[in-house]
Amino acid sequence: MVWEHKHDLIIPKFLARAFLELTLGYISLSEYGARLREFWKNRWQNLEELMAFDQKNQIPSTFFIAVANGQGLSYRLSDAQYWINRLNSAHFSVGVHGIACDNPVLMKKELEIFRGLSPRNQIGIRMHYLRHSPDMLTLLGRLGYLYDCSCYAQQNPYRVDGLWEFPLHIMDGYMFSVKRRWQNQTFAQAVETTKRLMDSASSQDLKYFTILFHDRYFSSSFQAWKDWYCWLIDWLRINQYSFINYDEAVNELEVGHG
Repeated sequence: MVWEHKHDLIIPKFLARAFLELTLGYISLSEYGARLREFWKNRWQNLEELMAFDQKNQIPSTFFIAVANGQGLSYRLSDAQYWINRLNSAHFSVGVHGIACDNPVLMKKELEIFRGLSPRNQIGIRMHYLRHSPDMLTLLGRLGYLYDCSCYAQQNPYRVDGLWEFPLHIMDGYMFSVKRRWQNQTFAQAVETTKRLMDSASSQDLKYFTILFHDRYFSSSFQAWKDWYCWLIDWLRINQYSFINYDEAVNELEVGHG
């Protein structure tokens, strides 16, 4: 929610970003108005809408929920519990949206808190802001995580100390905010960049391709971002790609690895 950020700089940054993107011509006046309406309604998430879209299109998404505050995250643990339950009841996989990436004590605490909120035995993680440290994967493996998907690279999955690392290949922010903290790409430019990345992945014979999309952008206030995600799902289906979640991918890899 908007007012969870009353003690940090996210609100003024949001307002400045929206105005800048409007003046640069990357968002329309209607998008700008939609952002202001969401702001006053204290609503910065679109989980139900994204869940409904994914269910309709049979996309077995994995959602990552944080159970600690910091680095711009400040929602309550009770809200995390609500959405973990809601996602589980909708038959989506749920993992940890991690904050600690180099402190074994804090990393263990996050995992223990998540285990207290989720019935899942095998748990995966994606780091907030894709944070990482030299020993992060080893530490996560030792804690008992099944997989991580925080390392941005054009690679196939690989194993580190019992942990499967699924490199991240496409993230919405990198498609629309190239070397900037604001949108500087159009829908058409994002589509072309995505196609180039997919061609590159095909030429490298990547068996799994990981896509990150934030529910925050599944909204008319970020129309190009939402349109891009909807286009991408259609394009992947037309080109006969299959959809799989991390748990299923790990099962496949374990069979092949064994």
